Amino acid sequence: MTITDPDARTAATMSGAEITDEALAAWVREIAELTQPDAIHVCDGSQEEYDRLTDELVEAGTFIRLDESRRPRSFLARSEPSDVARVESRTFICSEKEVDAGPTNNWVDPAQMRAELAEVFAGSMRGRTMYVVPFSMGPVGGPISRVGVELTDSPYVVVSMRIMTRMGAEALAQVGRGADWVPAVHSVGMPLVDDDGLRREDVPWPCNDTKYIVHYPETREIWSYGSGYGGNALLGKKAYALRIASVLGRDEGWLAEHMLVLKITGPDGRVYHLAAAFPSACGKTNLAMLRPTIPGWKVETIGDDIAWMRPGEDGRLYAINPEAGFFGVAPGTGEMTNPTAVAALEHDVVFTNVALTDDGDVWWEGLTDEVPAHLTDWQGQAWTPDSGRPAAHPNSRFTVRADQAPSIAPEWEDLGGVPLDVILFGGRRATNVPLVAESFDWEHGVFIGATVSSEQTAAAEGAVGALRRDPFAMLPFCGYNMADYWGHWLAMGERLGSHAPRIFQVNWFRKGADGSYLWPGFGDNARVLEWALRRVNGEVDAVEAPTGRLPRPQDLNLEGLELTDEQLEALFAVDRASWLAEADLTEEYFAQFGDRLPAEMTRQLDQLRARLG
Repeated sequence: MTITDPDARTAATMSGAEITDEALAAWVREIAELTQPDAIHVCDGSQEEYDRLTDELVEAGTFIRLDESRRPRSFLARSEPSDVARVESRTFICSEKEVDAGPTNNWVDPAQMRAELAEVFAGSMRGRTMYVVPFSMGPVGGPISRVGVELTDSPYVVVSMRIMTRMGAEALAQVGRGADWVPAVHSVGMPLVDDDGLRREDVPWPCNDTKYIVHYPETREIWSYGSGYGGNALLGKKAYALRIASVLGRDEGWLAEHMLVLKITGPDGRVYHLAAAFPSACGKTNLAMLRPTIPGWKVETIGDDIAWMRPGEDGRLYAINPEAGFFGVAPGTGEMTNPTAVAALEHDVVFTNVALTDDGDVWWEGLTDEVPAHLTDWQGQAWTPDSGRPAAHPNSRFTVRADQAPSIAPEWEDLGGVPLDVILFGGRRATNVPLVAESFDWEHGVFIGATVSSEQTAAAEGAVGALRRDPFAMLPFCGYNMADYWGHWLAMGERLGSHAPRIFQVNWFRKGADGSYLWPGFGDNARVLEWALRRVNGEVDAVEAPTGRLPRPQDLNLEGLELTDEQLEALFAVDRASWLAEADLTEEYFAQFGDRLPAEMTRQLDQLRARLG
């Protein structure tokens, strides 16, 4: 193909891999004419291409090359202080009908949004290279995998997408063979040439104060403008793998979920697989790389953040990790909390907004017990422990290939995925929610997922505090009406029938009267997983409680823990008055969905109240 056609409005030079699919070639021409880049490069995903781009990023000041002896082939990037996290207020689901986006999403009429985007994207890549980034979510060619193409003017995005997805020639070949693909357009929104042809100097982290992250569910499009950071710009991640993929799953009969996936091997050699949904700050990454404290159990990582799940020929639910890398929060990740993650970061990592040590390595709060005497902080300023501010941004990140984790399972790239035995839902609850409970059935499990919440830190002990709702941990990521999403889960349960995974709710964060955590957490969470898997095997009975089935005290492995009988009782206490008050809050929460709320959710709430008496 060529972009130098006489009737084209841009004379961009072109390099890289060859595009053979006519629809893709036409789309690239269309976006090039709108954004007017100086050059177009079709990425092949090679090591040579990666090395060239990282060298260019170092030369541009975007990357700082870390000390080769301490952190080989690794880099540090510092973003603008205004561009450090997802911008949920500027994230839009532009479905044809507002009701299809639902009350938990930001909606704008798609015609209005297309007009706004046409204005800001016009000429947005002048003076820059537009990179054509073909990528596969999931192993290339797998039955659950899908492909996409991102057009971006950010080499930082290209480098990161190579780590986070299967990016390059193989994905491009899938498009050439006729695979459906999701189109994604991204610009940092800082052209280097203005409307009058005047050129300005580039900056290490180009971005724009005006930001859009836009999804069109019916046409499966993603458009992102103004941000160069994380999920705002790496459009294979939340934008495709959750918001658009959740719509694909609804329409095609599968699930795209904000869930980690584990392989667990018991002492008898039996293998289980588990998916788990946790809101932020609820121990998700630690669970994804769990090191059990009980002998005989082994936990391996399939994925740490996102799961795509599809019924297999045997009727069971199979899951893949659609990503190829980890985009993890750095602060709080340390030798004590997550040694497996720390081990994955020894080489070939892109760090963003962490601190720089004087000897050319990285540091962040929680990495080590000992705090360095001097650092350069995430904004490039000198820092000491007396500075009174964090050295690393609270949302600073590491981007690394998943197979660098010592815990990665050999099956993590199996084309057909792994069969799920258990689904977990969890939140950060100081009160009310027991350490672990099994749902009564699939419908009750969906109700549990729909009411996942965390208490605000200011909540009064022993009372129902202000709840931050995050159903299925999908609140920022569901691409359509949340009530319809619950309905899709209910329909999936009917389809799976007796083959459906068992659903459990966990809460590692319950506190005692003195405000201290009752459960040790971390590696000891394997004790809770052990009980759940013994329930799957039919090895142990459970105690019926109003909120679910609880372990009998003798069935929970507490050997080596210094838990008193009072603490154990408090971990599983169900305060009826508090739960009835919470049921009232749930009714208010459900009311916003009107007649889209599945009748099963109202029935489950009524049954909960009846059990509470």
